[in-house]
Amino acid sequence: MNLNRINLNNLRVGAEGAYAILWSDMVALRRCLLNYLIATVVAPLLYIAAFVFGLGRDIQMDGQSYLQFVIPGIIAMTAMNSSFNGAGTRLVIDQIHWRSFDEVLMAPIGQVWLLLGKALIGVLRGMVSSVAFLVVAAIMSPGFHIEPLFFISLLLCCLIFSFLGVLSALLARTYDDMIVFSTIFIMPMAFLGGTFFSLTYLPLYLKYVIYLLPLTHASICLRSSLLGQTVPDASLFALVAFLTLFSGASLLVLRRKDA
Repeated sequence: MNLNRINLNNLRVGAEGAYAILWSDMVALRRCLLNYLIATVVAPLLYIAAFVFGLGRDIQMDGQSYLQFVIPGIIAMTAMNSSFNGAGTRLVIDQIHWRSFDEVLMAPIGQVWLLLGKALIGVLRGMVSSVAFLVVAAIMSPGFHIEPLFFISLLLCCLIFSFLGVLSALLARTYDDMIVFSTIFIMPMAFLGGTFFSLTYLPLYLKYVIYLLPLTHASICLRSSLLGQTVPDASLFALVAFLTLFSGASLLVLRRKDA
């Protein structure tokens, strides 16, 4: 009984520590929420204007209109960009510009909870951006099946790229390193991860490469759930695997950094 009480107390203290790290970003986001929503919705709408209205609304992709096909992919891409930048950019600024991250390391909070708090900053921004665009997209193309599995897939997507942002920030020595990482990995993933086209038409060897990208599986899960299709178990498992990989790697790098 005492051991259970100790574990529950440690869990409560850790959760409070993670929330304390997240709280400052919640306050900052609340102050500029309207501007943030406008900024995050504009870019996805530009993609729709360019790829849907530019190519033509009558194009069919995997049995759906191109508009219905591309919206879930753009939601996944929005979640990726907002989560990665929200967690990674904030952390690298704390490390390099403000040099306040070392003080956070001295706080009485476990490293797992510290990483979770830093990642939740990106998750919060990713969820807000994605849901805001989903509302606009549902007005443009009604008929999507918004169900719990969609939000589970979206949460996994935000967690994956938040921890990837944290990992890249911990590895970065300068802010330019973050820009290079984003240019080499994040930007190509946005266009190759099944966002704007169906993987059905790709050569087999290229499919193997694209299926190694976490955004591909996020797009598959979000698209399947929104279109009322069965979400592939393999893609859900891949999302959990990527989350485990990036969070575990972040913890390993942090422990080496704090040694």
